[in-house]
Amino acid sequence: MRAREHFNGLLAFLQEQLAGEEGFTLGYNAEDSAFIRFNQGRVRQAGTVRQVYVTLALYRGLRHAESKLALSGEREADLPLLQQAVQQLRAILPGLPDDPYLRLNREAWRSESSDAVAPQDAAAMAVQISELAQGLDLVGFLAAGPQYQGFASSWGAFGWHVASSFNLEFSLFHGNAQAVKSTYAGERWDAEVFACKLHGARQQLAYLGRPLRALAPGDYRAYLSPAALEELFGLFCWGFGAQALASGGSPLQRLFSGKAALSPLLSMDERIEGGLAPAFTREGPRQAVTLIRAGQPGERLVSSRSAAEYGLTANGACSGEYPLSLRVHGGELEEGEVLARLGSGLYIGNLWYCNFSDLPAGRLTGMTRFATFWVEDGEIQAPVSTMRFDDSLFSFFGEHLEALSRTPELLLPGGTYGARQTGSMALPGALLSRFTLTL
Repeated sequence: MRAREHFNGLLAFLQEQLAGEEGFTLGYNAEDSAFIRFNQGRVRQAGTVRQVYVTLALYRGLRHAESKLALSGEREADLPLLQQAVQQLRAILPGLPDDPYLRLNREAWRSESSDAVAPQDAAAMAVQISELAQGLDLVGFLAAGPQYQGFASSWGAFGWHVASSFNLEFSLFHGNAQAVKSTYAGERWDAEVFACKLHGARQQLAYLGRPLRALAPGDYRAYLSPAALEELFGLFCWGFGAQALASGGSPLQRLFSGKAALSPLLSMDERIEGGLAPAFTREGPRQAVTLIRAGQPGERLVSSRSAAEYGLTANGACSGEYPLSLRVHGGELEEGEVLARLGSGLYIGNLWYCNFSDLPAGRLTGMTRFATFWVEDGEIQAPVSTMRFDDSLFSFFGEHLEALSRTPELLLPGGTYGARQTGSMALPGALLSRFTLTL
């Protein structure tokens, strides 16, 4: 896909369409992805998707309107569609009111990152997955390939980003219908790393044949894997946004108001390098932001609209004001020491159905999922029946956070609704001295 050439052609055409005091912004999202589904360790469905979407916004003074278009990727076919969109937006603008919180970034900034993009051979990945999964009931979904993102404005802003990645989510099923879930994601496929992932899942699968352990509601020591933490961080990380905090709707309100603190072991930031997200948004260049430093509140994620409304300084946050490339710093817990340090308690591989039970208090609830095990004296004893938890993030990320694993794991979103996403989280596992099960 000649995405960069296509984007440049659209941009040059739009520059010629402007009239009077008009201005525009153009967002560009494209992908050339392979999607492969597995069942019983074999490829059951395979296909590719090539698609291009652009978001065109037209401005005149404080009035603006936008249109999202699905394009073919071919200049001759797409320019008439773009011209039609300009005409439609131009006809709409006179009837719109002024936007009091419109703060356009009119700087001629430039950001490009497309070097050393790793090619993704999805077919070779599929062969390795099937070979190593022989004899296993592996069900999974692989998405792989390059993604292209661009942004430009009539005022000279230009951003271009290419990221090539893969994301494999798979489950191993036992004959009793219990399952172990695992993921492997990144920019460069390594057969040895996948083999280690599969070996770990296979080891856990063997324990699922043991009788389920029923636990009474109460407080337990627990280790939450990076995948389990992803469910929790994905639920509340939008709470770092300036609008959520200013309106009192953030689950982190108590932290930023000084009424509560988190563990000094916890530090996290929105990073620019190391993730798959571009170093820019439609707001302008993104900035590295320290969100939590040793348990204390750091900076907020501030979009231009929030900056205008609340008298703050924008830092390139996306309009939703949530992290695009979240990193939680690792700790001193070695992966091989997790069960020994846990001693007796819960090893939680996944969580699901997570939601807020009391948003202002930062209370979260959800269910254990897939392979959750009871551990005694550092040894897995039995799988645990599905249980519900209900606890405050200020509890399990506060005084009850005992340790974080040393190396954060890169986790990519598995959602493909409309298009593959480029957000990411780098998360360690967490050892907790107390995790509350309610039923």
